Amino acid sequence: MQSLEALTREAAALAGATANTIPAAQISPENEALRLLTICNACRYCEGFCAMFPAMTRRLAFDRADIHYLANLCHNCGACLYACQYAAPHEFNVNVPQTMARVRVNTYTEFAWPKSFGRLYARNGLTLSLALAACLAFFLILCTVANGTVWANPAAQNFYAIFSHNVMVTLFAPIFAFSLFALSVGLHQFWREIKRNDLETFLHDGENSKTASREALQNALTLKYLDGGHGEGCNEADDRSTLLRRRFHHWTFYGFLLCFAATSVATIYHYALGWAAPYEYFTLPKLLGVPGGFAMVIGTSGLFWLRWKRNPQHSDAAQKPMDLGFTALLFLVASTGLALMFSRATSAMPLLLSVHLGAVMAFFATMPYSKFAHGIYRGAALLKHAIERRQTVRAGSGEG
Repeated sequence: MQSLEALTREAAALAGATANTIPAAQISPENEALRLLTICNACRYCEGFCAMFPAMTRRLAFDRADIHYLANLCHNCGACLYACQYAAPHEFNVNVPQTMARVRVNTYTEFAWPKSFGRLYARNGLTLSLALAACLAFFLILCTVANGTVWANPAAQNFYAIFSHNVMVTLFAPIFAFSLFALSVGLHQFWREIKRNDLETFLHDGENSKTASREALQNALTLKYLDGGHGEGCNEADDRSTLLRRRFHHWTFYGFLLCFAATSVATIYHYALGWAAPYEYFTLPKLLGVPGGFAMVIGTSGLFWLRWKRNPQHSDAAQKPMDLGFTALLFLVASTGLALMFSRATSAMPLLLSVHLGAVMAFFATMPYSKFAHGIYRGAALLKHAIERRQTVRAGSGEG
């Protein structure tokens, strides 16, 4: 029987020899992922880690769709890098988290609609996000100056005295509708690529489809695979496992959901019940929105901190502007919203309202091209994983 070293060397040869054969700059992320997956499939030491590895072992060969699927299934926890006996300085130079991060950003730009917007954001995410928010806020400030509301009577405490409800709807509705459409197009293209014909039959099996959907949703909402495969969390720069990334993601995600719920309730109040904003502190929009805003500030601040101190081997340095741009906009939306709430009875309210609305519009406008899309694609990958897992069980038991 061949030794593990012999098997992995044979796999490396089949995948294109070692990483040093061709300069890294000349290897596409997909080709490098193919090389690593072939080596990993011979080793299988990390099979108990995140969902990517058991999904990988169900394949003997990998095409482009497989690589895109597995890259979005990888949660970038870093555990496999520290466990890998073929990581640098070994000649195979295996670095799954970094390689999969590079493939993922390719999927964000490849499936973005329009693609040119995706490429622009991928290269200049932080600058584009902040510049767009600043330009929109400046435009709105100019509007308050032009209509004489920049120094509106603070006693009114009414946002609609600055910008009417119809004006806000006119500003936000087209941007939000475009973002939803662009995200839907991207998700449709991604799912069409990773979906196999054998999934069609399964998806029409009502009970199994519902069970797989529930599992995928639970894994997404709990961020199950940010536990490092051992329940102790992600590996940081000092090789220490911590659940901080998982927790800060939860603060951010559930804070965003609370704020979205607050906005939805306020919309129902306005259109269905005829109750106009602003709402008092002990009404449902405030009871949802205020904790949501604080949660987003805590979560995004923590993600900023972890992003700056993380081992550069865990991620793709070229993605830093995209990561920081998305996190910065979420932080701006939350922090300016809280500042606006506490200053609504002051003369600063019109200016803060303009800044807040500018940040919210910039967030919606960049949503299909930012790391927000990553959550959508990962959800689709988790659904496919849940379906494949059940197909494997059924095949092994002789069903179907």
